[in-house]
Amino acid sequence: MNKPLSYKDAGVDIVAGDALVERIKPLAKKTMREGVLAGIGGFGALFEVPKRYKEPVLVSGTDGVGTKLKLAFEWQMHDTVGIDLVAMSVNDVLVQGAEPLFFLDYFACGKLHIDTAAAVVGGIAKGCELSGCALIGGETAEMPGMYPDGEYDLAGFAVGAVEKSKILTGQNVTPGDVVLGLASSGVHSNGFSLVRKVIERAGANAPATLDGKPFKEAIMAPTRLYVKSVLAALVAFPNTENASGIKALAHITGGGLLENIPRVLPEGMAAHLKKGSWPQTQLFAWLQSTAGIDDMEMNRTFNNGIGMVVVIDAAHADACAEVLRAHGEQVHTIGVIAALGDGAAVVVA
Repeated sequence: MNKPLSYKDAGVDIVAGDALVERIKPLAKKTMREGVLAGIGGFGALFEVPKRYKEPVLVSGTDGVGTKLKLAFEWQMHDTVGIDLVAMSVNDVLVQGAEPLFFLDYFACGKLHIDTAAAVVGGIAKGCELSGCALIGGETAEMPGMYPDGEYDLAGFAVGAVEKSKILTGQNVTPGDVVLGLASSGVHSNGFSLVRKVIERAGANAPATLDGKPFKEAIMAPTRLYVKSVLAALVAFPNTENASGIKALAHITGGGLLENIPRVLPEGMAAHLKKGSWPQTQLFAWLQSTAGIDDMEMNRTFNNGIGMVVVIDAAHADACAEVLRAHGEQVHTIGVIAALGDGAAVVVA
């Protein structure tokens, strides 16, 4: 007689999955906020839009972490990529002027290692806590044969809300508006296919430290969460029919400054950025010199030191910068809006 086969014999450990759920429940509990009706453990998570919204519009976003995960596997650094996962989606939702409300994650692996998965989800919970959104659900998928042992993939999903009258579309951006740049915390979670090539090229000649951090920590620094600071600025400088404040936001991800800023500008407008108006960190200077790429490629591949852009009426630019600084941001006045003319939508000169 053939021995009966169990799910565990096929490579799926239900007990390990249950153990992981129990470990992450207290992490998710720390992220709870108004509106949560049912969280981790059910077939679906329930959330009630807070009653303070009069005409709520839901804004959703989804993203992953990309090939930064390859370094997380190689260097066994799993505690920050969860923050990256949250930041990539909530920062996108924020660009519409929305407050992130809740987040769901998808963690897929070939074989579930509880400690690794718990470290990743711990980062996800931390990211949610820092951005004020609730981690109310997700999926852990153990799929033998789909991923090499020790590797996994991540996807995240954020839902936010914004008053219909306060949605940021960028359509009223006009010449003379000021472009503020909020400093990034590092490479964030884009451009890592090139980062990995640079690390390979440098080999043993890679620096021991960058910007005061050990090399690997500098490379793996999680994406900065701009939610709380930018929401505070949006309250102080709203863009409505009766007030002209923040007109547009751009999350600087894949495509860098050159491709992301035009996404929030109306037809016929361009952003003229002043070269040198924000400092280049040791990290980006090292990447540029080792890769041997020019300034244009740096600004098209990486955030190059600016993780979020704020376009605001010139009359309120200085005051807005002070509010952002009071909430922990490094703010640089990096340019102005002008008519497009015959040039590019973003000019750095």
